[in-house]
Amino acid sequence: MGIAGGGWSALLLPLFLLLLLAWGWSWSRRRALRLPYPRAESLPDDGGWRRDLWWYWLPAWRSVALVLVVFAMVRPQRVLTHVEREREGVAIVLAVDISSSMLAEDFQPENRIAVAKREVTRFVDARNSDRIGLVAFSGEALTIVPGTLDHALVKSAIAGLSVGQLTDGTALGVALATAANRVMELESESRVVVLLTDGDNNAGSISPEDAAAAAAALDIRVYTIGVGKEGLAPMPVARTATGFRYENVLVDVNDELLEAIAEATGGQYFRATDPDALSDIYTQIDELETTPLREVRIEERVELSRGFLLAAVASLLIEALGGATRARRVLVA
Repeated sequence: MGIAGGGWSALLLPLFLLLLLAWGWSWSRRRALRLPYPRAESLPDDGGWRRDLWWYWLPAWRSVALVLVVFAMVRPQRVLTHVEREREGVAIVLAVDISSSMLAEDFQPENRIAVAKREVTRFVDARNSDRIGLVAFSGEALTIVPGTLDHALVKSAIAGLSVGQLTDGTALGVALATAANRVMELESESRVVVLLTDGDNNAGSISPEDAAAAAAALDIRVYTIGVGKEGLAPMPVARTATGFRYENVLVDVNDELLEAIAEATGGQYFRATDPDALSDIYTQIDELETTPLREVRIEERVELSRGFLLAAVASLLIEALGGATRARRVLVA
């Protein structure tokens, strides 16, 4: 927001020369007798020292104007710096297992899928600047949300996840490949897949190892989460007219496979055996995937010459006003 230099700059030199001439002329006449009244008999008896002050102040105002014009010729500037901080979001695709085993009731008072949906939603809430997508999988994989900044849409899709939407099973390779394809569609320097499952790969035409190798080649970090208690857990084994029939079944999370997928892509593997542990895991991932902060510095230079010129003109006006009123004078050689 600079001041245009053309008009004001053109006035600087003439005004400066005029002030020099006026100041020099005043100095050359310093021996003259100055009377505030044209006749001596009209001189007042008291208050003369106050009027004398006016005579001394008039050259001072002219000198002030001269100094101000000199300052204006230097063209002083005020630099205003404005810093804008912008967060460059991370591209994230959340892959959530919705196979029938996610109904296991070892995360009391809720089952695994209910706890997973709650913690995934909480994770989305913490990622304000990120584009987030959602992939659901069991025996096959389906993109629910391709990737968006509309986190309300993502949370609504998470709330709608339920067991039985897809063919049952656990296709880890297909899920990872689908999530990797979706995250590559998002514009970001940092791409992440968070894959949550409670089982071992037993379906799909793509092996988890091949999908992990492809993700690593594309510079996609994969965080894997295994959910379920160690040992036996009550799992649905059959559907009845009143719901599912549960039996204690050995939890079969393949920790070695999930850890290998994470390590191959530069991510980490986490194991959640209770709701609190799952909550802590998503908090850790949130802290690991910090959003880069970009600073933009904007400098604005404001010229101050105009203000000095206005002050110089004001000083000259004060001098002229004083010379025409209180300190009007008669000069005698």
